[in-house]
Amino acid sequence: MNKAVFAIALLAATITGCGRPTETPPLEGAAIGGPFNLMGENGQPVASSSFDGRYRLTYFGYTFCPDICPTDVQTLMKGYQEFERKDSIRAAKVVPIFITLDPARDTPTVLRQWTDAFDPHLIGLTGTERQIDKVAKQFAIYFKREKPDADGAYLVDHARMALLQGPQGEPIALIPQDKDAAAVAAELDRWVR
Repeated sequence: MNKAVFAIALLAATITGCGRPTETPPLEGAAIGGPFNLMGENGQPVASSSFDGRYRLTYFGYTFCPDICPTDVQTLMKGYQEFERKDSIRAAKVVPIFITLDPARDTPTVLRQWTDAFDPHLIGLTGTERQIDKVAKQFAIYFKREKPDADGAYLVDHARMALLQGPQGEPIALIPQDKDAAAVAAELDRWVR
């Protein structure tokens, strides 16, 4: 086989869907995520299996957060929207998910109003404290609910992380919600097939 034919065959062997070279995801094989049963914005049970076959862009936070969560979610959703404008077919394969770390205040109604303010595609999930504690542990999310003040207000200290998972729930990469929308769109473009 001559060198040119070999080079073309090698290149063709490394190309996968959407004409992109294969690349090993940075979180491949990581023990992050897992099955869960929570409650959706309509008050109905939602199992992690209901997202099977779709990529999941998951962020943990809470709606009463005074600054970080709204900023991060806004960046994520603007990046998702930018990706959707570029490639609506691949964007339709992604489900953005917001899981609250504050189930006492983040009822389905509160979550629906909050997520819809960012994008109608964003799905809010809540549950009991036990369910939320379990799923946060599965996703390696540090958090601590502070003690309420005299007015009952409190903060939730938590890790900032946006995780992209594949169609079977496998961890793929962290998405840079602390940068800008273009960086989020670029990472979605890089990993969503």
